[in-house]
Amino acid sequence: MQSAMVLGGGMIGVSAALHLRQRGWAVTLVDRREPGRETSYGNAGMIQAEAVRPYPMPRDLATLLKIATGRTNDVRYSLSSLHRHIEPLLRYWWHSAPKRHRDAIEAWARLIAYATSEHDILVREAHADNLIRRAGYRALYRNAADLDLSIKAAEEDQRDFGVNFRVLSGSELAKAEPILRDDLPGAIHWLDTWTVSDPGALVTSYAQLFERLGGTIVLGDAQSLQQTASGWSVVTDQGRLDAAHAVVTLGPWSPDLLHKFGYRIPLVRKRGYHMHYSGGASLDLPLVDKGGGYAMGPMAKGIRITTGAELTGMDALATPVQLASAESSARELIDLGKRVEPDPWFGTRPCTPDMLPVLGQAPRHPGLWMNFGHGHQGFTLGPATGRLLAEIMSGETPAIDPLPYRPERF
Repeated sequence: MQSAMVLGGGMIGVSAALHLRQRGWAVTLVDRREPGRETSYGNAGMIQAEAVRPYPMPRDLATLLKIATGRTNDVRYSLSSLHRHIEPLLRYWWHSAPKRHRDAIEAWARLIAYATSEHDILVREAHADNLIRRAGYRALYRNAADLDLSIKAAEEDQRDFGVNFRVLSGSELAKAEPILRDDLPGAIHWLDTWTVSDPGALVTSYAQLFERLGGTIVLGDAQSLQQTASGWSVVTDQGRLDAAHAVVTLGPWSPDLLHKFGYRIPLVRKRGYHMHYSGGASLDLPLVDKGGGYAMGPMAKGIRITTGAELTGMDALATPVQLASAESSARELIDLGKRVEPDPWFGTRPCTPDMLPVLGQAPRHPGLWMNFGHGHQGFTLGPATGRLLAEIMSGETPAIDPLPYRPERF
């Protein structure tokens, strides 16, 4: 029986461990905390079947000036930490050129096509259907011109990728979501996306399924990974763990571990914040305020607001300026109620400069595998890329051509 340790207990790691176990591997999942406690816990709770276009870096001067002068809530940056981001941002800018972005879209959309179908299999096997709603979300607009541009882009995505949506006029939006103010120009209702009432609980359900199938979960230090004569070892709370294969699914921490083995994989690390609110209005479906640069959705703990991207250090203190702006914008739309937690949660999205995940075997270390860098869609793509990795590791013919995601491109 082949043996593997999967380092990292988020949606990516748990999904990879599950798919390997289903193929008969002896698998141990290793993390410093229980599964689903990091970025997979704090996201907007959407499995986005419509997200066929990875986010490019803006290249027009007007948008870049807005970001530089703090006049947009989508992206903020810490000046003291900006030097850490210069190299990956320059690469990101280069890969965001129209032709290269089109190539990225083609490779990205192939993964997104499997997002809901692969989740569906695990949701049913994990008996987690109570956490899922298959009704989409609404992207609302405060400006009619912005709505018109987005409708054109949506029509293009529908033609090219088969995504489904419905345009809502201002009156239709007010009828669908009566708690909203009634003077908005309209919204796009993306119909294929699934929403999750508790993202962390879904990861936990998948982890419990993994254990029921015979997988093992231990607490341990992934950064202690060492190559051995027979494979790989790490230090856990139960002692040394050995396996023939090691899979790095540590999200934004992955490059730090791989650095000691000689790999230099650039990441744009995008921090995001969230906060829950209760005692106010009740949302029917999640809303993305395109002008405000945030999302809000109904969760088990109340309405959760999640922010855009903050470019800062991994260990930097919280500076929730975007959250404050998002909260203010949300209160213009609905009765939000009061904050549930005393302090905001924050986590980091691992985004590669070419906007594609890093997936495959390390080129100079047989038995060392990578699966990270999914950007804003790790929660969405975990089961799809977990299956792809397990197929490659097991010598199967993969459902998707893995060439665009290979680690050696860096």
